[in-house]
Amino acid sequence: MIKPTAQVPELKLPLINDTQWSLYDQDSTSFTMLVFYRGLHCPVCRKYLESLTKKLKDFSGRGVHLIAISMDSEERAKKAGNEWNIPELPVGYNLPIENAREWGLYISKKTSEKEPDVFSEPGLFLIRPDNTLYASSIQTMPFARPDWDDILNAIDYVTKNDYPARGGE
Repeated sequence: MIKPTAQVPELKLPLINDTQWSLYDQDSTSFTMLVFYRGLHCPVCRKYLESLTKKLKDFSGRGVHLIAISMDSEERAKKAGNEWNIPELPVGYNLPIENAREWGLYISKKTSEKEPDVFSEPGLFLIRPDNTLYASSIQTMPFARPDWDDILNAIDYVTKNDYPARGGE
C-alpha cells in the first residue's frame, strides 16, 4: 500500500487514442487523478466514467490532469471508448497485474463469460505534482465510489487551505 506523502511508482500506459501516457510526464498545477476501473464488462464503471467526462472542464479548471485506467486489452478498451460516452476522457489500458498490485488495487477473477480472466477493482488516487500520493480510495467491488462533486469540493478546500495529506503514519 502506498502511503500519503510517499513517492508513487512511475506508470506508463498506451491510450486508446494511440498515444502513450506517463505519470511522471504530467505537469499539473494541483493534482493528477488516476481513476482505475474494472473494464468494459462493468456497467457501473461505464456510468461512473460517463459522469466523470461531464466534469472534465471542472477538473481541468482546477489544474487537475486525469486518466481512466484498466487492465483491459487494447481491443476491449477501444470498444469501451467507442461505445461509452467518454470521447474526451484519456483512457489507458493493458495495466499489468504487477502494477495493479503495486498500487494496492484488489484483483478479481472472472465469474461470467463477459469478464476477462482477471481484472482490478476500482481505485482513485490524487497525486501531487511532485509525484507523491495525496489521497486514495480503493474498493473491493464496483460500488460505493467517491462522488465527482465531492472530489471537486475537496480539491477546492485543500487548495484554499493548504490542507496536508493525511494517513501517512
